[in-house]
Amino acid sequence: MNENYDVVVAGGGAAGLSGAVTLARSRRSVLVVDAGDPRNAPADGVHNYLGREGTPPAELLAQGRADVKAYGGEIVSGTVSSAEALGDGGFRVRLADGGQVLARRLLVTTGLTDELPGIEGLAARWGRDVLHCPYCHGWEVRDRAIGVLATSPMAMHQTLLFRQLSDDVTLFTHTAPALTAEEREQLNALGVTVVEGEVAALEVTGDELTGVRLRSGEIVAREALAVAPRATARAGVLAGLGLETAELEVGGQVIATYVPADAQGATAVPGVWVAGNVADPRAQVMSSAAAGVGAAAAINADLVQEDAREAVAALRARR
Repeated sequence: MNENYDVVVAGGGAAGLSGAVTLARSRRSVLVVDAGDPRNAPADGVHNYLGREGTPPAELLAQGRADVKAYGGEIVSGTVSSAEALGDGGFRVRLADGGQVLARRLLVTTGLTDELPGIEGLAARWGRDVLHCPYCHGWEVRDRAIGVLATSPMAMHQTLLFRQLSDDVTLFTHTAPALTAEEREQLNALGVTVVEGEVAALEVTGDELTGVRLRSGEIVAREALAVAPRATARAGVLAGLGLETAELEVGGQVIATYVPADAQGATAVPGVWVAGNVADPRAQVMSSAAAGVGAAAAINADLVQEDAREAVAALRARR
């Protein structure tokens, strides 16, 4: 690593790497700090990504890292522990391993953490046959016996989306708010089975989900289970800069946290941008990559203006 960079990118997923490529192609010195633990690591493939449909997440990130390096960007394995604003408008960036670098601008793309329901066996199946997004994983479980675990006001919406993919859908009411009469009528009309009571565990046979076990002991055969985890922004690196997360509520219940920013990813702290899931919990891989490009373009434009101001000041000083 060098000691000074135009931009340090915290997080090397789709948003961070796309932003780094954009900046490096504009001849900016860029350092990407990434621990290599993407949110979608358990998934078999990335979907809805034009031209890369079904690409394994690790393969996509490996190619993204190669793209960054091809344009002169640097990548280091690790995490950013904190960032400190300096008097000149730049930042001192401290790494978890004790190292530190200086950056004129920061792009934070640290993503989010999925907080899963505490049900026996559920976490081990996450990203395989325990799913959350019908657009990311729905095609892969089409026409199968799908369950939806209701834990939030999003359960009804999720059920309707998965019902589009299979005729065999069961909604487990679990701990979610009670269904309205209108919702029950919709589910009945669509042939969705409603199972009352809390879920205790998942049944797995031969490394495949085979059923959902209720606290009553009843087992309902299912081949896939949709859940809606609470999405928590990985925003610890921004705490020292005074940036706090906001809450995304649906039906009076917090379903996610995120870092507020404008359309280009600029935060309330000058010089700090965010992109990807840390700013938008609903962003998929392709939209996260696009957000990274947009934020990088905004950062470069900001640096261009600063470079011009400094050049004018230097010219005047020589007169």
